[in-house]
Amino acid sequence: MLENSKAFSGFAAPSVPKVKEFYEKTLGLKVTEDHGLLTLHLAGGNNVLIYPKPDHVAANFTVLNFPVTDVDAAVEELTGRGVVFEKYDGPQIKTDAKGIMRGNGPTIAWFKDPAGNILSVLKPD
Repeated sequence: MLENSKAFSGFAAPSVPKVKEFYEKTLGLKVTEDHGLLTLHLAGGNNVLIYPKPDHVAANFTVLNFPVTDVDAAVEELTGRGVVFEKYDGPQIKTDAKGIMRGNGPTIAWFKDPAGNILSVLKPD
């Protein structure tokens, strides 16, 4: 029944204007707004819905991954745009000084949007 449905993902944010500016200006994504809902228009025709939720609590997992060919270059460029990458020093997840995890799965770096939603840039294996 759903195999031909063009499904899309979504997540919440407490302030739509704040996240709109982040996704549009900082990350450089195409963003549209309709009736207070944001749509991120991603490469390949994929869309992600961001909806307002005043009592939003950010998830403690990655909600959106951006595959890139060079994680170091992506981290450098995004850092220059004001993005702060997460630093982890746990038993399973350790990042370097730039916030990049290497050698334990795909090379990946995590960062948060203004709502605290966790995003990543990663180089798929």
